[in-house]
Amino acid sequence: MPLQLEVVTPQGRVLEKTADTVVLPGHLGELGVLPGHIPLAVQIKAGEMRVTSGATDEVFIVGGGFAMIANDAVSVLTDAAVNEANIDEQAVAQAQQRAEQALLDSAGLDPTEVERLESVVRFSVAQLAKKKKR
Repeated sequence: MPLQLEVVTPQGRVLEKTADTVVLPGHLGELGVLPGHIPLAVQIKAGEMRVTSGATDEVFIVGGGFAMIANDAVSVLTDAAVNEANIDEQAVAQAQQRAEQALLDSAGLDPTEVERLESVVRFSVAQLAKKKKR
């Protein structure tokens, strides 16, 4: 029985599919999930999420968040997710530069805004790192 994968961001559901394996970027290293995995809740960090379905491998870049694994279902709740094929390097680099500049000028910024900007930088770095690997 395959896994039922769902990826949800604040903008809504961005992915729903069946998969043979899912590899998540955990804070303590990669976490591989196969059918029959024990129930688990884990914090994920910005990085590559690899999804294998049959002979097809897909890579998604996800932001920070959480993953819930139970009953052959993997639910990923993250602040951002993008398919590797849809990464626009120039736009990502510009977003990273804007966020880094805003952090440098962060005197008086609300701590929530600082956290959001740091998240943008981490997500941008993960996307650019994947594109540079290719």
